[in-house]
Amino acid sequence: MRRASGHGALSVLGAGWIDLGVGGTVVDPEVVRQLLARRRDPLGRLTPREREVPALMAEGRSNAAVARALVGTEAAVATHMANILLKLDLPPAPDDHRRVRAVLAHLRG
Repeated sequence: MRRASGHGALSVLGAGWIDLGVGGTVVDPEVVRQLLARRRDPLGRLTPREREVPALMAEGRSNAAVARALVGTEAAVATHMANILLKLDLPPAPDDHRRVRAVLAHLRG
């Protein structure tokens, strides 16, 4: 779908309705851009706080040290780490250490 302004926008909108009427789909180009950006940059899925956790772990800090640095609790660090592993699509695997893989993703990011 093209972006247009004025009367051209109405024709684009009308074309979108026609596409929908015949079973097609219409997706805002900005939505597509954001989805593709997230796919290319998995770290983009993390919150600013979640990005701090692997950064501190890359310095060799324990959960307790990360908690002190972030002025939080070890439970909060564990929660952040669980969210990070999900967002980076790092499922449990017998041969991988997911925390190390998350830190490596941060360092490569």
